[in-house]
Amino acid sequence: MHMYVRALEKVATRYAPSRLLSFGAVHVLVALQLMQGNGHASRDALCKKLGLGGGAAKTLVKHMKMRGLVETSNGGTRMTSKGGGICQGISSVMPSEMALPKSSVALGRHNYAVLLKEFGFEVSSGIEQRDAAIRMGATGATTLLYIEGRFVMPDSSHDPLRKEPGLRKELVKRLRPDDGDVIIIGSAESSRVAELAAKDAALATIMRHEKHA
Repeated sequence: MHMYVRALEKVATRYAPSRLLSFGAVHVLVALQLMQGNGHASRDALCKKLGLGGGAAKTLVKHMKMRGLVETSNGGTRMTSKGGGICQGISSVMPSEMALPKSSVALGRHNYAVLLKEFGFEVSSGIEQRDAAIRMGATGATTLLYIEGRFVMPDSSHDPLRKEPGLRKELVKRLRPDDGDVIIIGSAESSRVAELAAKDAALATIMRHEKHA
């Protein structure tokens, strides 16, 4: 799994003496997901989805093309089989996602949740996930573990959704967690940032495992 995240990170690596990049591995991932869902992506669509300027989006596509992840034509940018393999690999551990209303566990104006399969063992306090989200411009992140049919906070037996059965039911229905899975909720002033924050925190959790392996 780490090799897929490493592939995303390589795309987001600048080539000296180029200027600092305004995108990271999570932008590469979401760009691939956009192409996977639509079959292709225009530069305008990438700018809107990723919150990048036209020049940054052009550089992103250039880097993805250099790494063999995409190909370009008059019809837009499309994934190659290599890009599709990376996207599919990430999707195997990050298979479901959803927007969330404001609640006791999702405190932002906009909130976005992603499911991370079987990485509950790698979450200690949730601080690393929160910090990753804040680096993306989010107001914060909430990390929930799914253990024996219950949602609990890291390092706690407290069920934060005990008094919100409707939200709990929706999370189970939409995200379909199994024992040992993690749900990371990014909270931000915009829906775009909330999504990027949650997914960046998930990528950071995957790479945390590599450091400890």
